[in-house]
Amino acid sequence: MPHSTAHDSLQSIGATVFERGWLSSNNVLIQGDGPSALVDSGYSAHAPLTLSLVQATLKAQPLDRLLNTHLHSDHCGGNALLQASYPALQTHIPPGHADAVAEWDADTLTYTPTGQTCPRFTHQGLLMPGETIQLGSNRWEIHGAKGHDPHSVVLFQREAGVLISADALWNNGFGVVFPELEGIDAFDEVGETLNVIEALQPRTVIPGHGPVFTDVEEALGRARSRLAQFLASPAHHRRYALKVLVKFKLLEWQTISKKNLLAWSRQTPYMHSFMPEENTPASDQAWLDALLNDLARSQSLRIEGDQVINL
Repeated sequence: MPHSTAHDSLQSIGATVFERGWLSSNNVLIQGDGPSALVDSGYSAHAPLTLSLVQATLKAQPLDRLLNTHLHSDHCGGNALLQASYPALQTHIPPGHADAVAEWDADTLTYTPTGQTCPRFTHQGLLMPGETIQLGSNRWEIHGAKGHDPHSVVLFQREAGVLISADALWNNGFGVVFPELEGIDAFDEVGETLNVIEALQPRTVIPGHGPVFTDVEEALGRARSRLAQFLASPAHHRRYALKVLVKFKLLEWQTISKKNLLAWSRQTPYMHSFMPEENTPASDQAWLDALLNDLARSQSLRIEGDQVINL
């Protein structure tokens, strides 16, 4: 179950963090004298829960603004329901995929390539790097955060030293570098974003996934170590990314047969592009079994006959 986090630094800026699991990003609700705002809305499967968390905290007050740090499905899957529930809601997204949202290009938005779901939503404003935005009682700086997603942003409240880092920095790393799966060099951009975060000198970080943390220097060190591993072995990153995609979908399904999981892998571009060149039933199944066995060894799932079960 999600739970809210209260730090003195967060209370001073009217921020409540709903810490979610891997399938849904953390949600940050900000209240104060200015516009109330939610940063990131989680995955579509959890949209009703996201709405209930927001409503329970705001009570009779409206939600004025919805911000997405980036447009991966686990960060904006609740947008459509929130927009339907709060008709005056103003949704702000990074500028890079604004046209894709307007035209609802599921390929460009990566929902088709990842095999994930996101109900269609609209946007009314853009989060332009270099500008600021009023959330609650405070102004928040918008900074570009390329790497994990080329159009991602992070939000920084300078006086309180609070950074909403999305998937650019977790307490133990960062999100999959998705451009690399498309053959686009982006590891250097991950490093540049870590440098941006270090220069901001945040004292408290709200990551896209996992608990709020304050050991920022140590977290940056862990992230840079992980980046060095990926730079030394891009194949290691690709394998990690494939396992993430399988685990993410399994979190949605909970249980699925190997046959159906293989069928999903074959029709999901990010998965299919790394399947064996032989493209035979035996080679494809062996490839998938190797990923599943890795996930089973890490206790991320259990295999019972033909059934793959989430843990």
